[in-house]
Amino acid sequence: MVKFLLKIAADLQNLTNLQPQGGCDDPSFSYLFKLKCENCGEVSPRETCVSLGDTVPLPRGKGTTNLVQKCKLCSRDGTVTVIPGRGKPLTQEESEAENYAPLMLFECRGYEPIDYVFGGGWKVESLEGTKFEGVDLSGGDFADYDEEGEYDVKISNLRSTFDVVK
Repeated sequence: MVKFLLKIAADLQNLTNLQPQGGCDDPSFSYLFKLKCENCGEVSPRETCVSLGDTVPLPRGKGTTNLVQKCKLCSRDGTVTVIPGRGKPLTQEESEAENYAPLMLFECRGYEPIDYVFGGGWKVESLEGTKFEGVDLSGGDFADYDEEGEYDVKISNLRSTFDVVK
């Protein structure tokens, strides 16, 4: 069992606190990424969707997990369990320093998560406090105008990484 911390970074123009719509531990937020089999190295051809609110029984033993998937090449089962409590919003300060913010922790057995895909369901706020909800980042960026602050707001240069944590 290996734990992977998904971390995100972006260029935030006049924005702060980028996070999933319901906060960093949003049970309905979908995480999309490819999975690499730790047994044979096969990478899933499509992204896999995992969310905190979806649980399934473990294939062997007691307990639940958020995803059970069989490798198409070697037929080994692997699991991905979402572990809440580690995420923090990406702030303007972290963006300017080009730092990554932790988003979610995944406990993986038999798989390694790779190639996170940004999608819909995000929220962010302007430096003046205007809230932008339902932000879709699947196109790779977001741009709007903050009427209170009277300036353009923008999210661009989206990046992500999965770091192994002990």
